[in-house]
Amino acid sequence: MELTALFLSRLQFAFTVAFHIIFPSMSIGLAAFLAVIELLYLRTREELYLRIYRFWLVVFALGFGMGVVTGLVMSFQFGTNFSRFAQAVGPVIGPIIGLEVVSAFFLEAGFLGIMLFGWGRVTEKMHFAATCFVSLGTTVSASLIMAANSWMHTPTGVSFDGHRFTVLNWWAVIFNPCYPYRLLHMLMAAWITASFLVCGISSWYLLRRQHLDFARRCFSVSLIAASFLMPLQLFLGDVLALDVMAPHQIAKIEAMEGYWDTAPNAAWNVIVVPDQEHQRNRVQLGVPYLGSILVGKNLTTSIPGLKGTPRDKQPRMWVVFYGFRLMYLLGTLMFCAAVYSVWLRWRRRLYESRGFQRLMVWLAPSGFLCVLGGWITSETGRQPYTVYGYLTTADSLSPLTSGSVITSFALVLAVYGTLLTSFLVLLRRTLLRGPVDRPLATHPSGTVRRVYIPEQEGVLR
Repeated sequence: MELTALFLSRLQFAFTVAFHIIFPSMSIGLAAFLAVIELLYLRTREELYLRIYRFWLVVFALGFGMGVVTGLVMSFQFGTNFSRFAQAVGPVIGPIIGLEVVSAFFLEAGFLGIMLFGWGRVTEKMHFAATCFVSLGTTVSASLIMAANSWMHTPTGVSFDGHRFTVLNWWAVIFNPCYPYRLLHMLMAAWITASFLVCGISSWYLLRRQHLDFARRCFSVSLIAASFLMPLQLFLGDVLALDVMAPHQIAKIEAMEGYWDTAPNAAWNVIVVPDQEHQRNRVQLGVPYLGSILVGKNLTTSIPGLKGTPRDKQPRMWVVFYGFRLMYLLGTLMFCAAVYSVWLRWRRRLYESRGFQRLMVWLAPSGFLCVLGGWITSETGRQPYTVYGYLTTADSLSPLTSGSVITSFALVLAVYGTLLTSFLVLLRRTLLRGPVDRPLATHPSGTVRRVYIPEQEGVLR
C-alpha cells in the first residue's frame, strides 16, 4: 500500500478520533451516573452514596480532562490536513462547533469546578444542580457534535456550488434524516459504556473482597442500568442500520454484510477475507439463513451485494465488515450478560457468582470497544465521501506531502502516548486507593489541593 498524503492523513485523523471518542463516551455516561447517585444521596441521606459519588467523580474528572485535550487536536486537523474540507463546509460545520464550544463546553467546564471543590462551600442543592448542569452540558455537547457529523452522512438544507456549501435551512441541517437516531444511539452507547465500566471495577473489588458495601451498591445500580439499556440499544441499532441508513448509504450496509453479489436465503457472515480488486471473497464463513432472518425477519430475504455500487463509490469492505462485527458481537455478549444478571438477581445470587463477576471484569472495557467498532463502521462506511454524495475525501485534503504528515503523525503518537500513560497511572492509583472512607474537603483559602479531614480531628488542617 502506497503511503500517500491522503492515506496518512486519513490514518492520522482516524487515530485521533478513535483515541478521543473513548473519553467523551466515559464522561457522558459517568456524568449521568453521578447525577443519579447524588440524587439518591439527597433522598436517602445514606453516606455510602456520598462515598460512591466522590470516588467516581475523580474518575470522571480524569476522563473529562483527557477529552478536552484530545478534542482540540481534531479541530486543528480540519485546518492542517483537510483545509479544503474546512473551506467547503465552514458555513455549516463552523457555527455548530462554535455553538458547542461557547455553550455546552463552557457549561460543563464552569460547573465542574463546583462539583470538584464545592463541598462545604455551596449548599447541597446547589452542588446537585452543578452536577446536573455538567451532565446536561455533556449531553448538549454530544448533541451538537452528532448534529454536525450526522449532516455529513445525510446532508440536507444546503446548496453546493462545487466549492462551498451554503445553508438554506438551519432546521434541516441540524435535524437531518439520521440525526435523531444516531444521537440517541450514541447517548445510549455512552450510558452503557459507563454502566459496564462501573460494573467491571465493582466486580474487581468484589473478587478482591475489598470495599464490599461500595462494590455491591455500584455493582447493583450499574447492572440495573445495563439491563434496561441493552435491549433498547440493540433495537435502536437495528432500526438505525436498516430503516434509516440503508436508504441513504446502501453501500455501507452491503459492506457490513460481507456480500459482493445479492444473496437470497443468505447466511450471516462471521468471517470473510475480501478481495476488493476482484470483487469477491477469498474466504467466507457464515451461519445459514441467519442473515436473511436478521435483515428481513424471514428466511428468504435477499441481502444486497457490494457489486451493486460502482467501484469508485465503494468503501473498503474488510474495515466496515469487521468494525460492525466488533460492535455487534461484543454488544450481543453484553446483552446476554445483562439478561443473566436479571436471572441472578431474581435467584438472589447476584453477589455470589464469582464466575459472573470475573466475566464483568473482562467486560469492563467492552463499551469502549463497541463505541470504537460502531464509529469505524459509520465513518469508513461513508467513504469515499466526507460529505456523502457531495464532497470526496480526496477533494477535502490539504496540499500536503507525505513527509509532513508522517512528521505530524509521529508527534501526535508521542504526545498521545504520554497522555495515555499519565491517565492510566492516575487511574490505577485511584483504583488501588479505592473509595475514601473519610470525607474530602479543601482549604478555606480556595486551594484546589485535596486534603483529608483527620479522623481524630474535627477541623481542617
